[in-house]
Amino acid sequence: MTMDMAMDVHKNSLDEDTRRFVPDEVFETVEDANETLEFLISQYGSTEGPLVYAVITKDENKNIGYVQLVPIEDGKWEIGYHVTKAFTGKGYATEAVSAFLPVIAEQVGISEVYGIRLLENVASGRVLEKCGFQTFFTGEGAYHDGVHEISKSIWKA
Repeated sequence: MTMDMAMDVHKNSLDEDTRRFVPDEVFETVEDANETLEFLISQYGSTEGPLVYAVITKDENKNIGYVQLVPIEDGKWEIGYHVTKAFTGKGYATEAVSAFLPVIAEQVGISEVYGIRLLENVASGRVLEKCGFQTFFTGEGAYHDGVHEISKSIWKA
């Protein structure tokens, strides 16, 4: 990520899927996106996280989302990703997660990464499966703002 991406981050965060599946990653203003970018960029070179990187198209060099590694409880880490709705269904999330996982896991010094999603987010489930995650839990669980039907998966290096 770079500071000149604030407008793209803001616009990408406003799509309906972000609001639905990751509401805490919606930036209502460019200023909100700018403030968050400053923090995220400050994390580069760290192994504390979150570690968030832009997903950029090869042909148009367009910022269409992000992939991230976020610390969760007990020294565990979770993958996160989002591709803006206009670019979903084209393999971008799968390609980004596949390329990102082994590199970031080595950088942070971990061999396991969790994938936690709302069960209704079928597309996210397909991405995790294609990237080698194995589901170990399906049922009610904590997710962002409450208890929902979720799925938990794990990837091992």
